[in-house]
Amino acid sequence: MSKPLPGDYPSFFEGYINQIEFSNIKDALNQISHPLTYFYLNLPEEKGDYAYAAEKWTLKDMLQHIIDTERIMQYRLLRIARNDTTPLPGFDENIYAKNAIANTRTFISLKEELKALRKSTDLLILSLSDDQLSNEGITSNQRITANAIAYILFGHLMHHKNIIEERYL
Repeated sequence: MSKPLPGDYPSFFEGYINQIEFSNIKDALNQISHPLTYFYLNLPEEKGDYAYAAEKWTLKDMLQHIIDTERIMQYRLLRIARNDTTPLPGFDENIYAKNAIANTRTFISLKEELKALRKSTDLLILSLSDDQLSNEGITSNQRITANAIAYILFGHLMHHKNIIEERYL
Protein backbone atom coordinates (compact mmCIF):
# COMPACT_ATOMS: atom_id res chain seq x y z
CA MET A 1 0.00 0.00 0.00
CA SER A 2 1.45 3.36 -0.99
CA LYS A 3 2.13 6.31 1.30
CA PRO A 4 -1.05 8.10 2.36
CA LEU A 5 -1.97 11.29 0.55
CA PRO A 6 -3.27 14.50 2.11
CA GLY A 7 -6.96 13.89 2.63
CA ASP A 8 -6.30 10.36 3.91
CA TYR A 9 -5.68 11.81 7.37
CA PRO A 10 -6.24 14.98 9.40
CA SER A 11 -3.64 17.64 8.59
CA PHE A 12 -2.45 17.53 12.23
CA PHE A 13 -0.70 14.22 11.43
CA GLU A 14 1.17 15.43 8.35
CA GLY A 15 4.38 16.00 10.32
CA TYR A 16 4.38 12.41 11.53
CA ILE A 17 3.65 10.97 8.10
CA ASN A 18 6.37 13.12 6.54
CA GLN A 19 8.88 11.57 8.95
CA ILE A 20 8.56 8.31 7.00
CA GLU A 21 10.26 8.32 3.61
CA PHE A 22 9.17 4.88 2.48
CA SER A 23 6.43 4.61 -0.14
CA ASN A 24 5.06 1.36 1.34
CA ILE A 25 4.23 0.77 5.02
CA LYS A 26 5.53 -2.79 5.02
CA ASP A 27 8.86 -1.62 3.56
CA ALA A 28 8.98 1.01 6.29
CA LEU A 29 8.28 -1.63 8.91
CA ASN A 30 11.00 -3.92 7.56
CA GLN A 31 13.56 -1.11 7.41
CA ILE A 32 12.93 1.08 10.45
CA SER A 33 10.95 -0.84 13.06
CA HIS A 34 13.91 -2.73 14.50
CA PRO A 35 16.29 0.27 14.58
CA LEU A 36 13.62 2.44 16.22
CA THR A 37 12.82 -0.18 18.84
CA TYR A 38 16.54 -0.71 19.46
CA PHE A 39 16.99 3.03 20.00
CA TYR A 40 14.33 3.16 22.70
CA LEU A 41 15.42 -0.04 24.41
CA ASN A 42 18.98 1.26 24.66
CA LEU A 43 18.26 4.62 26.27
CA PRO A 44 20.67 5.01 29.20
CA GLU A 45 19.22 3.90 32.53
CA GLU A 46 20.68 6.92 34.31
CA LYS A 47 18.62 9.22 32.06
CA GLY A 48 15.24 7.70 32.96
CA ASP A 49 14.36 10.43 35.47
CA TYR A 50 15.96 13.23 33.46
CA ALA A 51 13.89 16.15 32.13
CA TYR A 52 15.65 18.79 30.03
CA ALA A 53 13.70 21.65 31.68
CA ALA A 54 11.25 22.30 34.50
CA GLU A 55 7.72 21.15 33.74
CA LYS A 56 8.93 18.91 30.87
CA TRP A 57 8.50 15.17 30.77
CA THR A 58 11.23 12.87 32.02
CA LEU A 59 12.39 10.10 29.71
CA LYS A 60 10.19 7.73 31.73
CA ASP A 61 7.22 10.02 31.05
CA MET A 62 8.16 10.16 27.38
CA LEU A 63 8.39 6.37 27.11
CA GLN A 64 5.02 6.00 28.85
CA HIS A 65 3.52 8.54 26.44
CA ILE A 66 4.92 6.58 23.48
CA ILE A 67 3.45 3.36 24.90
CA ASP A 68 0.04 4.91 25.55
CA THR A 69 -0.10 6.53 22.13
CA GLU A 70 1.00 3.39 20.32
CA ARG A 71 -1.60 1.35 22.16
CA ILE A 72 -4.37 3.80 21.24
CA MET A 73 -3.25 4.10 17.61
CA GLN A 74 -2.91 0.32 17.32
CA TYR A 75 -6.50 -0.04 18.52
CA ARG A 76 -7.65 2.55 16.00
CA LEU A 77 -5.73 0.74 13.26
CA LEU A 78 -7.37 -2.58 14.15
CA ARG A 79 -10.88 -1.12 14.30
CA ILE A 80 -10.59 0.71 10.99
CA ALA A 81 -8.77 -2.13 9.19
CA ARG A 82 -11.60 -4.46 10.25
CA ASN A 83 -14.05 -1.99 8.71
CA ASP A 84 -15.59 -0.93 12.01
CA THR A 85 -17.13 2.43 11.12
CA THR A 86 -17.93 3.46 14.70
CA PRO A 87 -16.42 6.93 15.24
CA LEU A 88 -13.50 6.80 17.68
CA PRO A 89 -12.87 9.54 20.23
CA GLY A 90 -9.68 11.51 20.67
CA PHE A 91 -7.52 11.49 23.77
CA ASP A 92 -5.62 14.08 25.75
CA GLU A 93 -1.98 13.05 26.00
CA ASN A 94 -1.38 15.40 28.92
CA ILE A 95 -4.14 13.83 31.02
CA TYR A 96 -2.72 10.40 30.24
CA ALA A 97 0.80 11.53 31.20
CA LYS A 98 -0.41 13.10 34.44
CA ASN A 99 -2.24 9.93 35.45
CA ALA A 100 0.28 7.35 34.25
CA ILE A 101 2.65 7.82 37.22
CA ALA A 102 5.57 6.68 35.07
CA ASN A 103 7.97 7.97 37.72
CA THR A 104 6.95 5.11 40.00
CA ARG A 105 8.05 2.51 37.44
CA THR A 106 11.49 1.28 36.58
CA PHE A 107 12.93 2.35 33.27
CA ILE A 108 13.51 -1.30 32.37
CA SER A 109 9.82 -2.14 32.96
CA LEU A 110 8.81 0.62 30.55
CA LYS A 111 11.30 -0.65 27.98
CA GLU A 112 9.99 -4.21 28.33
CA GLU A 113 6.43 -3.02 27.81
CA LEU A 114 7.44 -0.99 24.77
CA LYS A 115 9.30 -3.97 23.27
CA ALA A 116 6.23 -6.22 23.58
CA LEU A 117 3.89 -3.54 22.25
CA ARG A 118 6.14 -2.74 19.28
CA LYS A 119 6.24 -6.43 18.32
CA SER A 120 2.46 -6.59 18.57
CA THR A 121 2.06 -3.49 16.39
CA ASP A 122 4.42 -4.85 13.75
CA LEU A 123 2.60 -8.19 13.62
CA LEU A 124 -0.74 -6.42 13.24
CA ILE A 125 0.53 -4.29 10.35
CA LEU A 126 2.08 -7.31 8.64
CA SER A 127 -1.23 -9.17 8.91
CA LEU A 128 -3.20 -6.51 7.06
CA SER A 129 -3.97 -6.65 3.35
CA ASP A 130 -3.87 -3.58 1.12
CA ASP A 131 -7.68 -3.63 1.09
CA GLN A 132 -7.76 -3.53 4.89
CA LEU A 133 -5.18 -0.74 4.97
CA SER A 134 -7.32 1.30 2.57
CA ASN A 135 -10.36 1.18 4.89
CA GLU A 136 -11.49 4.53 6.24
CA GLY A 137 -12.82 5.49 9.63
CA ILE A 138 -13.41 8.47 11.87
CA THR A 139 -11.15 9.46 14.77
CA SER A 140 -11.54 12.70 16.68
CA ASN A 141 -14.37 13.61 14.27
CA GLN A 142 -12.06 13.43 11.25
CA ARG A 143 -11.63 10.96 8.40
CA ILE A 144 -8.53 8.73 8.37
CA THR A 145 -7.37 5.53 6.66
CA ALA A 146 -5.88 2.51 8.38
CA ASN A 147 -2.78 2.99 6.22
CA ALA A 148 -2.35 6.55 7.49
CA ILE A 149 -2.54 5.30 11.08
CA ALA A 150 0.21 2.78 10.36
CA TYR A 151 2.42 5.58 9.03
CA ILE A 152 1.53 7.78 12.01
CA LEU A 153 2.64 5.02 14.38
CA PHE A 154 6.14 5.07 12.91
CA GLY A 155 6.18 8.84 12.46
CA HIS A 156 5.34 9.31 16.13
CA LEU A 157 8.28 7.09 17.10
CA MET A 158 10.58 9.07 14.80
CA HIS A 159 9.30 12.39 16.15
CA HIS A 160 10.11 11.45 19.74
CA LYS A 161 13.44 9.87 18.79
CA ASN A 162 14.45 13.23 17.32
CA ILE A 163 13.36 15.09 20.47
CA ILE A 164 15.25 12.66 22.69
CA GLU A 165 18.41 12.97 20.62
CA GLU A 166 18.21 16.79 20.64
CA ARG A 167 17.18 17.43 24.24
CA TYR A 168 17.76 14.39 26.44
CA LEU A 169 20.99 12.71 25.35
